[in-house]
Amino acid sequence: MPRLDNLIASCSAYKPSKHTERQLISFTTHSSYKRCLRLLESRGIHPFKTMPGCKMIGFLLDRRSSWKHIIRHPEVKLMERDVKIRKHDTAPQMATRTIKPNLPIIKTTVDANKVPWNIKRVQAPLAWKRTLGRPVKLAIIDTGIAKHPDLRISGGVNTMGGTSYYDDNGHGTHVAGIAAGRGLTGLYGVAPNIKLYAVKALDLYGSGYVSDIVDAIEWCIRNKMNVINMSFGIVSGQHSDLLRQAIKRAAKQGIVITASAGNEGPNTTTIDEPASFPETIAVAATNRLNQIADYSNRGMGIDVAAPGTEIISTWLNGKYAIMSGTSMSSPHVAGGAALLLSVRPKLSSARVSTVLRKWSVPLKGYLPTAQGSGLLRLGRIRNVSS
Repeated sequence: MPRLDNLIASCSAYKPSKHTERQLISFTTHSSYKRCLRLLESRGIHPFKTMPGCKMIGFLLDRRSSWKHIIRHPEVKLMERDVKIRKHDTAPQMATRTIKPNLPIIKTTVDANKVPWNIKRVQAPLAWKRTLGRPVKLAIIDTGIAKHPDLRISGGVNTMGGTSYYDDNGHGTHVAGIAAGRGLTGLYGVAPNIKLYAVKALDLYGSGYVSDIVDAIEWCIRNKMNVINMSFGIVSGQHSDLLRQAIKRAAKQGIVITASAGNEGPNTTTIDEPASFPETIAVAATNRLNQIADYSNRGMGIDVAAPGTEIISTWLNGKYAIMSGTSMSSPHVAGGAALLLSVRPKLSSARVSTVLRKWSVPLKGYLPTAQGSGLLRLGRIRNVSS
């Protein structure tokens, strides 16, 4: 059988064209990974992604070549197309609105005027009687996070080849405020005192690739994150084994992963990846009336529901915006997981999911395929023993 590195080199392209596509290869051993990388570089072929931690290389494949021999090679663990990922857009006919709340500055106590309806709905203020989230580390894998008076960013990374994790879209900043808004000048999120990390894996348009997300997850594992929020999905219902494997590695390390179900409801029968993976907590969206939002995906695998309609949160340039979608629901659960872990840091990711589902309140008139265990409630955190 031909050497794997020679096979990959013979099938690789130097630059994108109509005949190329992005491919990802996961190797069975580090030696195979390193040998292949050395050969590609010696021939002037530069992979667009290298991840030694998971022994993965991303390269441009020339579809005209005999590339199928690579898949059958014993040194290849997985090979798949690097499919597109996209943020779960604002729900249809609910455009983003930018506003500036006229709220007083307060420094030492929680101001009820700064606690939005959605934060009250999940009973976060009751949980604050016990904890504000310190010292849990929560990573928002998204479009980045912008500087904002109500957000304290502890660090981050850009997995798309850039050096800045600054948000040039707004989506990631809005998600971050729901999970971790500090209430200094505007409003509170679910867990105001957690350590917040910006992991930019989606671009200006809210798009990225599976390779960027896998890279982001590997960064979270290396940097010992406790919670990850993912308010995005794979485009067009495609599947990624490599993304699933990365999420399994993170869950094995004890990281709680929350993910938005998708905004293609109500006539769907499936939820998007990565929310559909059993290692994640899949989150549906509700409105002010405690109804499951029409746009929220239905399907097997929904774990809990949380507010997602007309949610005010942080935005670019120090402003605030109102958005709707399951993207807004997921960070409520991420913040809730962070509050729970701040009290019970030794809980496994699976146990955190079980507890949050147990505390949720079923909504009348909806099947589990729409709401999972029901609406997220965090008030019982105040009574949890250490």
